[in-house]
Amino acid sequence: MRLLWLVLAVLVGLPVGLAGASCTSGERLVCGSPAPVALTRGINITAWFRFPASRDPAALAIYLSDQALADIHTAGFDFVRLAVDPEVVDSAPQRAVLIAAIRRIQRQRLTVVVSPHPHDWRLETSSADRARLLAFWTTLAPALQPLDTARTVPEVLNEPVFPNDPAGWAALQHLLLSQIRQALPRATVVLTGQDWGSIGGLLALTPEDDVNVLYSFHFYDPSELTSLAAYRPGLDRGALARLPFPVDDRSRCYATAGQTVDPPTQDLMRYYCALGWDVARIGATVDRAAAWGRQHHVHLLAGEFGASAELNPAARLAWLATVRDAFDTRGIGWALWGYDDVMGLAVGRPPGPRPRLDRAVLTALGMTTGM
Repeated sequence: MRLLWLVLAVLVGLPVGLAGASCTSGERLVCGSPAPVALTRGINITAWFRFPASRDPAALAIYLSDQALADIHTAGFDFVRLAVDPEVVDSAPQRAVLIAAIRRIQRQRLTVVVSPHPHDWRLETSSADRARLLAFWTTLAPALQPLDTARTVPEVLNEPVFPNDPAGWAALQHLLLSQIRQALPRATVVLTGQDWGSIGGLLALTPEDDVNVLYSFHFYDPSELTSLAAYRPGLDRGALARLPFPVDDRSRCYATAGQTVDPPTQDLMRYYCALGWDVARIGATVDRAAAWGRQHHVHLLAGEFGASAELNPAARLAWLATVRDAFDTRGIGWALWGYDDVMGLAVGRPPGPRPRLDRAVLTALGMTTGM
């Protein structure tokens, strides 16, 4: 009956409390351990259970070798954020492969953040998609029960959008947290704000009455640099890839912009130069999240940050080092995006031979390179 009630609540938008969760009342609900697990340095594995080449369980099982996973730990990472498309694990055999994969990662002394990355769902407008997300956690949370609680961290959802509707997202996140808590009362859970999990979305969020949670935000500022303005098709990506970081000499930055003959690209590059992105600006931006965390006495996690490998190496490595240092000095754990994609750490993507880790990126992250 409770599951039916929860489904109806999310479909019609009724307020839902944590009634029935294994928690005690107080200033905040205390579910399990009094503090969340420590996540310090992480890496996103992006393609194992998200856009896999094959959904066949046998193919999924061999995506990464034990040695490749051991290399991640040896480099100095303490956790993996595992991106999971709910549709990839919607059958019992595929879920079994996911659970086995999490066990294999944990055997390498790595904590696993399990993060649903649905593709083409419209949670803001589709009651059916909201029900699908609830059903995902109704099925997966109990399947995670046999795993090591200290190394298994469910994340409610990757990058909720909910434009200009933080209250709508907060209500859905509250419901999903309640459902996860039914099966995993002692697990640390990752929560986030709307607006694609941005710092702005975090600042619009009211913390839950649950102390065993982490609050995540994603950081790709400025996107003209890190994604080569992927949000605007038709621009000259090669020209954007020449942008400098830090912008400590705007005249040189403007000169770089002047080298492209495409007017829209040149205008955007000049806009980037005018903003003067440097170490101080990065720090001031991250400070907004850190101040929110201090205000609410909660723990933060930068669940994603990264820059395209197509960006010129000097700018890319300087940006990675600057952002990583901004997180470290403010006590914010982080996870690089990603291991196996265009912002990747792995040289030679899986599946296949044991990937080599990019030593220059490891150095920018302050990690071990003598592997």
